[in-house]
Amino acid sequence: MTLSVVVITYNEEASIGRLLESVRPADEHIVLDCGSTDRTLEIARAFGAKTFTEEWKGYSAQKNSAIEKATGDWVLSLDADEAVEPGLMEEIRHVVGHNPPVNGYYIPRKNYFLGRWIRHGGFYPDRKLRLFRRGRGRFGGRPVHEVVQVDGPTGTLNHALMHNAYPTLEGYITHMNRYSSLGAEIVTEKGKTRFSLLNIVINPLATFLYHYFLRLGLLDGREGLLLNLYHSVYVSWKYAKAWELARATPPEPR
Repeated sequence: MTLSVVVITYNEEASIGRLLESVRPADEHIVLDCGSTDRTLEIARAFGAKTFTEEWKGYSAQKNSAIEKATGDWVLSLDADEAVEPGLMEEIRHVVGHNPPVNGYYIPRKNYFLGRWIRHGGFYPDRKLRLFRRGRGRFGGRPVHEVVQVDGPTGTLNHALMHNAYPTLEGYITHMNRYSSLGAEIVTEKGKTRFSLLNIVINPLATFLYHYFLRLGLLDGREGLLLNLYHSVYVSWKYAKAWELARATPPEPR
C-alpha cells in the first residue's frame, strides 16, 4: 500500500519545509499552489514534491483538485501550517500496510497558539479526518471549515497532527476575520440574516462560557483565555457580517 501526501499552498515558505520534512517517508508528495510569489515552490521541489499551479477555486475545490493528482493507495491531506508529530508517520504506514477494514482515519490535532500547545477548551484532541483511501474521500463544498466525507467506515489514530497556525495574535485575528466572512456566506445561504442579539451577543457569550469553563479552557492559562475569548468574538463577527451581507443585497423585484 502506497501513501500520497497532498497540500495546497499560497506563500507558505515559512512552513512548507517543516511539513514536508515531517512526512518524508511518504511515497509521494503533491503540492498544489495558487500563485505564490515567495519560495514556496522552490522549497517544495527541493524536497522532491510534485508541484502544480492552478487558480484559486475555494478551499474544498482546491483540496479536491490536489487529491485528484495523487496516485497512492491512501491519501493524507494536510494544511500548509500543519506537520506530523514523531510517531504519526510510523503509525500511518503500519495501519495502511495491513489493508485495514476501514476507508478513512480521524487524526488528533494539537493547536499551537501564542507559543503554547493548547490542551483544553475543545481545541484538543480536535480530531480531523485527513487519511483515507484514494477514491473514497473528498472534501465537502463548504466555503470554510471544510471536512472530508468518506464513503465507508472510519477509525481513529493515536498520534497527532501539529497545527502551527497562530504564533501571533495578529495572525490569528487576520485568520478569524477571513473565516468569519466565509462563515457569513454559509449563514446567509441558510437565510439567518436578521439582526439578532441572540446570535451576535448571547451565542458568543455562551460559546466562551462553555469552552472556557465547562471544557476547561481556563487550564491553558493566559493563552487559553485569549483563544477562547477571541473564538467567541469570531462567532459574533460571523452573524454580524451575515446581517451586513443581507443589507448590501438589493431585494428581488416583485
